[in-house]
Amino acid sequence: MITDAQLAEMIKQVKTTTKERKFKQSIELIINFKDIDVKKGFALNEIVQLPKTSSPATVCVIATGDMSQKAKEANADSVIGTEELDKFATNKRESRKFINKYDFFLADTKVMPLVGKTLGQLLGPRGKMPTPVPFDAPIESFLARFRTSIKVRTRASLSISCKIGDESMEDSDLVINAHTVLSAIEKKLPNGEKNIKKIMVKATMSKPVKQVQEIKKKYA
Repeated sequence: MITDAQLAEMIKQVKTTTKERKFKQSIELIINFKDIDVKKGFALNEIVQLPKTSSPATVCVIATGDMSQKAKEANADSVIGTEELDKFATNKRESRKFINKYDFFLADTKVMPLVGKTLGQLLGPRGKMPTPVPFDAPIESFLARFRTSIKVRTRASLSISCKIGDESMEDSDLVINAHTVLSAIEKKLPNGEKNIKKIMVKATMSKPVKQVQEIKKKYA
């Protein structure tokens, strides 16, 4: 795997070369793959929990009764029930606007069939189908985990890009997050790190930074 020093240098270059913006830029990890036949249905759809975070992911809980109440007490970003789902079923435009607000969705197993019926066609293609939560499971623990997670997703493509933090974070924390993502992805590749061709780092509005020679030695 790429070393801490290599990643730290790439992150440092990104931070020092990107122009200052009026908003906090994300730091993104880009991974290009090799020796994988995308025609055989290669896909990645992983939720990776990051050890270091500066801004939590947004999570919506779809539930009724006790789970709904506990989700509100745990300060979920949004909590909706069956009435809201019924309204979304008749308004696709509002459904899209609502879905785009949140990074993750959690749903009581009892309402999952209704979620699939009303929002499934919109959630599925976006990779946002809710994670089912059993009625007696601690919703607080689910929220804590997903708030510090990211989605790593690609379909029939030889590259992925995902957020590992933002420019306000310490370089060392971004390195830890990058290694966490790389480790999770390697486990899903047919031949592990041998399927990794190139690793790059960029900010939201910057060009990718790579260390071609050093990385090629490891992944050639």
